[in-house]
Amino acid sequence: MNTTDEHDGTDDTSVTDAQVIAAEPATESRYWRQNLVVCLLGSFTTIVAMTLLLPFLPLYVEQLGVKDHAAIVQWSGVAYGATFFTAALVAPLWGRLADLYGRKLMLIRASLGMAVAMSLIGMATDVWQLVALRLVAGLLGGYASGSTVLVATQTPKARTGWALGTLSSGIMAGNLVGPLIGGGLPPLIGIRQTFWLAGGVIFLTFIATSLFIKEEKRPPKNKTAKASGGWSAIPDKRPIIAMLATGMLLMLANMSIEPIITVYVAQLVNDVSKVTIVSGIVMSAAALGSILSASRLGKLADRIGHWNVIIAALAISSLLLIPQAFVTQGWQLIGLRFLMGLSLGGLLPCITSVIRHNVPDRIAGGILGYSTSSQYAGQVVGPLAGGFIGGHFGMRAVFLATCVLMACGAAYCWLVRPQRSQ
Repeated sequence: MNTTDEHDGTDDTSVTDAQVIAAEPATESRYWRQNLVVCLLGSFTTIVAMTLLLPFLPLYVEQLGVKDHAAIVQWSGVAYGATFFTAALVAPLWGRLADLYGRKLMLIRASLGMAVAMSLIGMATDVWQLVALRLVAGLLGGYASGSTVLVATQTPKARTGWALGTLSSGIMAGNLVGPLIGGGLPPLIGIRQTFWLAGGVIFLTFIATSLFIKEEKRPPKNKTAKASGGWSAIPDKRPIIAMLATGMLLMLANMSIEPIITVYVAQLVNDVSKVTIVSGIVMSAAALGSILSASRLGKLADRIGHWNVIIAALAISSLLLIPQAFVTQGWQLIGLRFLMGLSLGGLLPCITSVIRHNVPDRIAGGILGYSTSSQYAGQVVGPLAGGFIGGHFGMRAVFLATCVLMACGAAYCWLVRPQRSQ
């Protein structure tokens, strides 16, 4: 796929910049399959380690000396969100450093930093130490986002969608499996030992990354490439802005019902004892659907176009949100969330593919870092917006408001999609 094919050429400057992108030597690696396997396993293990504390985090906060119930809930929320806060702030920086000094080096830094931080969390003696170390974990981490940059830039462009879809499945699987492991390990080995075990597993990821990832040396920059950098090197910024907004929209759609899901399920399930288990299945259904569809939709996007899959996924998801507001049984909500996960599974790999196809390789890491930050912003805004709308306008309004946002996202992507030149 040639970037010059995606612009109409009406602006002389844009044509020149697009020609620069097209003229840049490819950084595709003959080791891309090997790199994908290592990045897939590494991303899965690091995400598992970062999410396994969800089931027992309040218990650990209580162990660290917090006794009041309200304070336990408050500190648990702060400790959990701390990692995403710092990760969102530094993602563009790590992406830029990856462009300058190598993507493999950033993966080595992230895996080693997370291994140390995770082990130290198991040694915390006060709740403020827990929060501080969670901040450090977000600051030093970013293995999954770094893997996305490496795979996106070193995979043949014709296989980018499939490779990123496969990697996305591993990341989402980590988000799904992490809390399950976190619910089973502490009763067997203890909470602190669970953190130490997680740190040890991430250290194995550090070793595998150091030994088995092979990054191709990037070609020297030509004079034209050196003359421009950052946003100024992007010929048409509208597709990039659309992808940043779509990434945030995806996470917002996934996370907007999190604060209300248990209360909403309680209205659908007659047996009070089954509310929590049904709520857990509802939360997992969308993730499971995305895991199953991500690589397939990525492969489909390589054939029919990434923009087509993005627009279709947003439109279908917006339609699926409408019946979710009017379900009368728990199984109906589970089925609809699963279908929504199937439709959304291809979004992340397609977003990354579009960015990769529309920016020079020399700045791909930095721009993908902004994409990661926008997704973290969606993870923060989604629960806040869902809780506010649900509390003031009712829970059905959460689904309908998210539906409107997804439909607007589909319309916007339709309007700004690049037109192929004749």
